[in-house]
Amino acid sequence: MATYDGLFNALGLRDWCDADAQSGPMSMADLMARAQGGGTQATDTARSLWDLPFPSLNALAEACAAIPRSRDLTVGLERGFLGIRDALRVVVDPLTQPLSWMLREMLWVMTASPWWLMIPVLLLVSWLVARSWSVVGLVALFIAILAFVDHYDAAMQTLAIIFVCAFICVLIGVPIGIAMSRNDRLQRSVTPVLDMLQTLPPFVYLIPLIFLFSVTEPKLYGIAIILYAIVPVVRLTDLGIRLVDKDVIEAADAFGMTSRQKLFGVQIPLALPNIMAGVNQTIMMSLAMVVIASLVSAPGLGVLVLRGIRNLELGTGLVAGLGIVLLAIMLDRVTKAALTRIDTSRKQR
Repeated sequence: MATYDGLFNALGLRDWCDADAQSGPMSMADLMARAQGGGTQATDTARSLWDLPFPSLNALAEACAAIPRSRDLTVGLERGFLGIRDALRVVVDPLTQPLSWMLREMLWVMTASPWWLMIPVLLLVSWLVARSWSVVGLVALFIAILAFVDHYDAAMQTLAIIFVCAFICVLIGVPIGIAMSRNDRLQRSVTPVLDMLQTLPPFVYLIPLIFLFSVTEPKLYGIAIILYAIVPVVRLTDLGIRLVDKDVIEAADAFGMTSRQKLFGVQIPLALPNIMAGVNQTIMMSLAMVVIASLVSAPGLGVLVLRGIRNLELGTGLVAGLGIVLLAIMLDRVTKAALTRIDTSRKQR
C-alpha cells in the first residue's frame, strides 16, 4: 500500500486515481510487506511517520496513477519546446545571423593577419585605450609568452570572440541600462530577468541553443556568451546614471537642457566610470564563458583546456589555462587603466 493512499481515500478521489491505474504484477516491496504482515500497529505507525516521504510528484503518483511523475513533467517541457522549435527558429535565425557573420569575419581577421602586423595593432589599441606605457608593455609581454608556447593562434581566436561578444553586450546593454534608469517600472520588470541570467548555471545556456541552431554555427556560442556576460554592463549603467548628483540635474534643468542634452551632456559623462566598470566585468565574464562554449565548437584556448580534460593531458590543460589567465589579466589591466584615466580627467575638470 502506497504511503498516501489514505489521503486520496479520505478526499474521495480513489475513483479518479484508479481511472488511469494499470494492472500489473505486484512489486517485490509490496510482496515482502504482505508476507511480513506482523508488528504492532503502534510500531507500524511510528515507522511510517519516520519514513514519510515528502509529497512530491513521484510519491503522490505511487498512490494515485492520475498524477504525473516528475519525469512526465520534464518530457512534457521537452516536447513543448520541440513543438515550437521550428517556428522559433524562423524568427530567431535571421535576427542572429549577423552575429555569425561578425564572429566569422573577426576570427578570420585575427588569425589570417600575420603576427608582425597584428601584435603592433593590438599594442596600438592598448595605448589608445589605456594611455599607459606600462600597460602596453604588459600586453606585449603576455602576447610574447603566448606566442612562445605556440598558443598565439588560439589566443587570437579567443580575443576575436571576446571583442565581438563584448562589443554587442555594450551595444545592447548600455541602452537597456539607460532605459532602466529613466523608468522605474521598466527596472522592476527587467531586474528579475537579469537575476535569472546572472544565477543560471553557464551550461544551462547551451541546452536550448543546441536544439535551435547547428553546432557549426558561431552564433550558437555567441548568443550563450552574450546572455551570460551582458548583465554587469546593464546593471552598472543603470546604477551609474541613478547615482548622478541630483543637484547637477537640477542645475542642468535650470539652464534649460532637454532630456537628451542632460543624458548625453551630463548623466552619461558622470556615469562613465560605472559604465566602464560594467564593461570590465562583461569582458571578464565573456572570457569565462568562452571556455565553457568550447563544448559547442567555440575555438580558442578553451578547446585546449577541454582537450586536456578529455584526454587527461595535464600539461596541455595547465598551459592553456595559464594562457587564459594571461588574457584575463591583460584585458583587466587595459580596461582598468581606461577607467583610471576617465576618473583622472573628470577630477581635473
